[in-house]
Amino acid sequence: MKIAIVCYPTFGGSGVVATELGIALTEHGHEVHFITYKQPVRLELISHHIHYHEVSVPDYPLFHFQPYELALSSKLVNVVKQHQIDLLHVHYAIPHAYAGYMAKKMLECEGISIPMVTTLHGTDITLVGSHPYYKPAVTFSINRSDVVTSVSQSLKDDTNRLFDITNEIIVVPNFIDVAKHVNPYTECQRDLMAEPHERIITHISNLRPVKRVPDVIEIFDRINKKIPSRLLIVGEGPDKKACEELCESKGIENKVAFLGNSNEVNKILCFSDLFLLPSEKESFGLAALEAMACGVPVISSNTGGLPEVNEHGISGYLSDIGNVAEMADHAISILSSDEKLAQFKANAKEVSKKFDTKMIVPQYEAVYERALHLVS
Repeated sequence: MKIAIVCYPTFGGSGVVATELGIALTEHGHEVHFITYKQPVRLELISHHIHYHEVSVPDYPLFHFQPYELALSSKLVNVVKQHQIDLLHVHYAIPHAYAGYMAKKMLECEGISIPMVTTLHGTDITLVGSHPYYKPAVTFSINRSDVVTSVSQSLKDDTNRLFDITNEIIVVPNFIDVAKHVNPYTECQRDLMAEPHERIITHISNLRPVKRVPDVIEIFDRINKKIPSRLLIVGEGPDKKACEELCESKGIENKVAFLGNSNEVNKILCFSDLFLLPSEKESFGLAALEAMACGVPVISSNTGGLPEVNEHGISGYLSDIGNVAEMADHAISILSSDEKLAQFKANAKEVSKKFDTKMIVPQYEAVYERALHLVS
């Protein structure tokens, strides 16, 4: 099957999942064409099975904002025709599902029928998509998709609650290739991140308010007062400066490292003892799952899809949003004993196997077959 995948090419979860899915599909014998404005960050290899098509938007002074949707839909039409694409898979409702639908209609004018699968990832629904300016277009795009999937039951429920959805939504959870998260590093390399007697705490996000990064720092501060630790914060975003200032005000700036966007996430996680994710909202919690696959227990909020990923008392602990005291207490209970930490690490790895690529990719293939059947 020839599949065109449309996604955001950034470090965010939707782009990572879309890219990993495309790579995994090629291992199942499919041909995948990525269509976006920049090569996805996780797409390191282009081959005869993996192709990348850049969407270029001409800079025309008439437009205050350049019309990316028009450029994307036109590019989709061209790629479908040139490469005989069998199916479109668009990740993120805005603007990809809308552009995908326009491409479908243009192709129909030329006698080409192609199914479109739309995968909902989170903020395209709960934050941006539900805004009155976008809600009609998002509702239309979802209902006009041939098949719709969401990355968690929680997101499916939110979508049906926030929008007037007539289409069925199929839950296909996010996934990871567990085999890629085997620790290949030696223990001496851990010394680059912390002293031998220190625990390593990690947080990875785009440092937006919804991630509640100040809570991460508050939790770490409480942990560090009881157990010598280091905090590694991976990612870039609007809250970074305020969080750096918060660390300075607490006098822990020498205990916290802001690493920016990194391509060495697995290396960082392999040496981590605990992962903090106290988010206001998470449609799934891919960062938590990647941590668990590396054997890192997770302290998280109990919002959105996180309870579907992080098993309370097994792979880590769940707490109410903003309850930094309880989160810190749970963290300390795990970190204070080498034996307990080792058990939680083993549990985290085991739970992550439920979301292995081998378990999830066949579910997407079944979705594709369903979509193809609908337009045949």
